[in-house]
Order: sequence, then structure tokens, then C-alpha cells
Amino acid sequence: MLNHFIKTAQLKLSISLILTFFCQFIIAQSLLSPNKNLQLTFSLSQNGQPQYALTYKGKEVIKNSTLGFKLKNGTDLTSNFTISGNTAGSVNETWQPVLGEQKNILNQYNELTVLLKQKAENPIELSIHFKLYNEGLGFRYEFPKQKNLNYFIVSDEFTQFNLAGNHKAFWIPGDFDSQEYVYNETKLSEIDLSKINIDNGVFLKSIKSNTMVQAPLMMKSDDNLYINIFEAAVVNYPVMHLDVNTKNNSLTSYLVPNAIGDKAYLQAPFNTPWRTIMVSDDARDIVGSKLIFNLNEPCKIKNTSWIKPVKYVGIWWEMHVGIASWDYSGGQAGSQNPNKVFHGANTANVKRYIDFASKHKFDGVLVEGWNTGWEDWFGNWKEDVFDFVTPYPDFNVKEIAAYAKKKGVKMIMHHETSGSVANYERRLDRAFDFMKKNGYDAVKSGYVGRIIPRGEFHDGQTMVNHFNYVAQRAADYQIMVNSHESSRLTGVNRTYPNYIAAEAARGNEFNAWSNGNPPFHETILPFTRLLGGPMDYTPGIFQIKMNVYNPNKKEQVHTTLAKQLALYVTMYSPLQMAADLPQNYEKHLDAFQFIKDVAVDWDDSKILEAEPGDYLTIVRKAKNKNDWFLGAITDENKRSTTIDLSFLDAGKKYEATIYADAADAHWETNPMAYKITKVVVDAKSKLDLNLVTCRWRCRS
Repeated sequence: MLNHFIKTAQLKLSISLILTFFCQFIIAQSLLSPNKNLQLTFSLSQNGQPQYALTYKGKEVIKNSTLGFKLKNGTDLTSNFTISGNTAGSVNETWQPVLGEQKNILNQYNELTVLLKQKAENPIELSIHFKLYNEGLGFRYEFPKQKNLNYFIVSDEFTQFNLAGNHKAFWIPGDFDSQEYVYNETKLSEIDLSKINIDNGVFLKSIKSNTMVQAPLMMKSDDNLYINIFEAAVVNYPVMHLDVNTKNNSLTSYLVPNAIGDKAYLQAPFNTPWRTIMVSDDARDIVGSKLIFNLNEPCKIKNTSWIKPVKYVGIWWEMHVGIASWDYSGGQAGSQNPNKVFHGANTANVKRYIDFASKHKFDGVLVEGWNTGWEDWFGNWKEDVFDFVTPYPDFNVKEIAAYAKKKGVKMIMHHETSGSVANYERRLDRAFDFMKKNGYDAVKSGYVGRIIPRGEFHDGQTMVNHFNYVAQRAADYQIMVNSHESSRLTGVNRTYPNYIAAEAARGNEFNAWSNGNPPFHETILPFTRLLGGPMDYTPGIFQIKMNVYNPNKKEQVHTTLAKQLALYVTMYSPLQMAADLPQNYEKHLDAFQFIKDVAVDWDDSKILEAEPGDYLTIVRKAKNKNDWFLGAITDENKRSTTIDLSFLDAGKKYEATIYADAADAHWETNPMAYKITKVVVDAKSKLDLNLVTCRWRCRS
């Protein structure tokens, strides 16, 4: 098993606790991070309400904030508690991910678990478990097995984050069904969905409050602290959104409800997901944090040898730009359809992509629109749409499988569920069996539309369980999963690394048919969505202007061609798509060489520069090689910077191939202008970069 602990130094010890007495009860305890920069204080209020506070280098980050629950049977778990005991300890260990940004991940923290018991005739027991890392805090609620609590229903979770100031925040609306929004950058006090354009280009919206935002929420204080509120290990529990009190800079957890308004159905013993607070005075620490993964359980798959990084092409972008169709009836080759498009997933076209993948040594080919059902599913809230095993007449499964095998290319299956999750689960084993019989080892799943069972949300407990179940069941078949329109990852792919990637944010596809993604979008995602796991962002678009496909189209990708290359480094994923059409790459084979060369699995990653919404520079070392890849991106503003190359091995010479924006490049007016140069560098060298964007590779 690759995901194993390679060094363990775990010691339970007595952590220094500050104790305060009130009415003969201990009500305050303090915990320090290993580097002593962070200090957690836990206490009980005079009415027995749990509360905590957090400081960083003596600065307030979280002022006294309350904790607790309300159960559906009326039980109030917000007050009347006493402390019945506590345990403290320290952990310092290193583990290896199956796929990742680093070969080794340090898991170092001090911990405190406070055991609480209510003063009542039938008292409820509840523990709160804190883990304090150098980069932040994780805490969760733990319901032990007990005689007064067995099955229970959560009506509300009252976890408060009482912030110390009116911080700048990077946020998207608290939509229970979609994360596919452009980020807003405002003060906390200015969060108001009624005053922004919430058109995200998607018809489905489930927004219940004008002050609800999604986690992870990235913030920056006036005194330059970077603060991130998120969660880890969301298992058998709904996604946590954040309700903002714009008057006092306070956030309160809001759990996504089910169809009848309940939040979670649980049975003791049960542990909630971890609530996390990352904080640093250096933005690079947030991007580079592995806190979310460390708070998840180790890998549960014994044999992980079949889990491989994947670089792929596919029949996908041509549908988004409007020259091909997912459905057969509207896009048959030679048919007199009004849209004048062809059915993309036909055997001849698929073979063309297989040839391209084989020629350029890509691992796989994705094909969307191969199976029956695409004609009438969109927006109809229909139960039985796809059966996941019946191809259209022009898609020859056996012929394509044999051709791909001959060419040394793996096929990637596409399962669009149309939100009919009940239908997908009924057919899941047959679908996976069909995949394996035809040589498919990876699947891209989609969840466009309203969920069936009707009334459920994408972010509710039912769907969280579904997304995790699909990954677990796929592991039984040795199938890797890439989910789209799912709830966002919270590090669960440490436990099931075959959950290789997810979308769960506004991806590159929006640039083809909507108002698109603004240039700063990709500088924010590493501070938010990517903290929870790899994203299938689908970079690599070379034909920036969409009017090439239709003179009436005004859409464009809001980056330069060179920035599309940089995204392969700055947007980590072990699953990376060269998303554009083969013919567009054939026109720029010199730039395409970077996509062919760039690694997707890494031994080391270093965040060299970072500022949310402005810029990001990351350098990574390829797995088991001495090749380094550096990506530098900026927002809509040009930027000059100097990069120190001291991360290179001392005494070695490297040839650096630099793929950069041309001097006259501009993301809007001249996005496809680039230049490629080569220089010899070593660990003492410095690179001066003048960028709209820049990226390079370095070989010894």
C-alpha cells in the first residue's frame, strides 16, 4: 500500500493547560500549536455554553465563539454543560499520499479533547476534539455511545466564527446546488446577494439567504493576516455553509437541509466533520497547507497500484463551443438539423482523438454523449434517462475499445446522471461491470440538474453519502472517479485516492458560452476550492476567441494562451485534460510541447509567491525525476517579479525552457501572443519575469 506512514513519532503527553475556576468547575483551557504561534482557548460560559477563541502571534483571530447543537426532538445542546474530563496529546508523523503535490506530508499537531456532560435528569455526553497545527485549527464534535442518545436528528449546528475584524473576503453565494460562481471581493459587512449579479450561467439555483456564503471562505485582515474558514472529512453529514452577520463580523454554520428540512440523521457513536480555521501572515502558507488532508482518515484501499495519474484529451470542448452535439438525433452526420452540428461521439471522430492521444503520448480519451438519453433529459426532472450501457448507433463500443487498446490509449467513460441519483445507484454495478468488460478504468460522472430523490440538494447529507459511496464502490472495481457538479472535496480523496478529482467550482467550460471567468478567478481557487482536493479545471485552451466557431459568438477565454499553460502547474490535479480541439494544438505544436511535458504527479511543491485575487507562483518537482516546472499567473494586471532558483540542486546546470506572454500580449486584445526561449540556469540564478503570465520547465 503506497499510502502508508513512513515515520511516526506519536506521544501522548500532558500539554500545558491554563485552568480557571468558577463555581468549582474548570471552565477554561488553553492549547498551543507546535511552533507556539497559535493559541486556542476553550471555556464554558457561566450558563455552561461551550466556547473557544483563537489568537495568532498574540493577535485575535477568533474572538469568543459559541458551539453547540439543537436536535429535532427538542434537545438543546448549546448550554448547561460541565467538563467531566479531558485528554491532551501531541502527534508528529509523516505519510505518503498515493498521488499528490508532495512525496511526504507532515502531520504535526497538539490536541485537546474536552469531555462535556449536561446537567439534566437524562444527561447527554458530548466531546469537542481540537487539533492545533502550525497553519491552523481543526475541531469536531464527538458523540460517544451512551444510554441517553442513540438515533438522533440534527435540526441545527451552532458553530460560530466570531471574527476579530471586518476583513476583506473572497466569496461565492451560499447555493445548496452549485459552486459554479465568479468570486466576489468585498468586506464582510458588504456581503449582500441582493446587490450582486448572481447569474452564474447555470439555470439551477438554490439560494435561501442574502447573507449566506459558501466555505471555504478566504479572508484578509487589515493587519495582513490571511484567514480561511473551511471543513474537512465531510462523511455522512451535510455540507457546511456560512451565514454572515454583516453587523458584527460573525459567521455561523448552516447545514444544508434535506427535502423535509432536517439536517442530518445520525446514530451514536458519531463524529462530525472537522471545522477548520487556517491563519498566517504569509499567504503562501494557506495555499501550501495540507491541514484538510491530515484531518481525513488514511487510505482504506489496500492495493493502490492501479491508481495512476492521467493526462487526457476528449470529445467535450467541441460541444461547448457549439460545433458538435451530445445527442444523436440533433447531430447525426449529414442530417438536416437546424443547428448544423454533428454528433461528436461517433466512431470515426473518437478514433481521431485516439490517434491524437497515441501520437502525443496522452494516457486517455474521454467521450461525452456516447450513450442514449441525451435528447430529452435537460431540465425535465426525469427519473429514468440514462442506463449507462446502451450506446448510440454510431458509437461502436467494441470497435473503439479494440482500437484504443491497439494504440495504447485508455478510454474514459462518461456517466451523466442528470441529477437522477436514485436511477444511477440502481444501475451503478451494471455500469461499472460494463466499463470493465470494455476496458474503461476511469469515469467522469455528472450531476447537472435538480436531484432525484426530489427535494434533495447537491450539498445535503444524502448526496454527500452518494458521492462518497460511488468512489468506494468504484474502488471495488478498480475504477477511478472524477465527479462534476458534486459537492466540493474536503480531503476525502486521502481515504479513497481513486476519487482522483472533482469539478465542484466554476471551471474553464464557462468561457465557451457564458460571461466567462474573469482573469483573477484562477488566482483565488488555490486559496479556496483546491484546499479540499484536486480540481478537474480542464485547462489548455489555445483558441481563445470563440468567434472562430461562430462569427456571432462574442465569448472568449479570459486568459492568455500562455496562462493556460501555467494553470497545469498552479491548479494541482493528478487528472489533467488538454481541453482544446486537436486541430488547435496542431497549429501551436511548440506551445503544446509544454502540455506534453508537464508532470501531473509530484515529489515536491513550493509556493514562491501568493496573494489571493492577484498573483500566484508555484514550482513543482516531477515524481521520480529531476525536472522542475514553474507556473506564474496574475490577474488582469501586468506584473514584474524576480524568482530565486535556489530550490534547484546545488552544483547542477539546468536548461530552462520559458513559455511566456509576448511583449504585446494582453488577455483581452492579444491573448494568443507568446514566446518561447531557452536559458541555462543553476541554483544561484534568478529569473526576471515580466508577465501577463509566465510558466517554464527546467531539466538537468
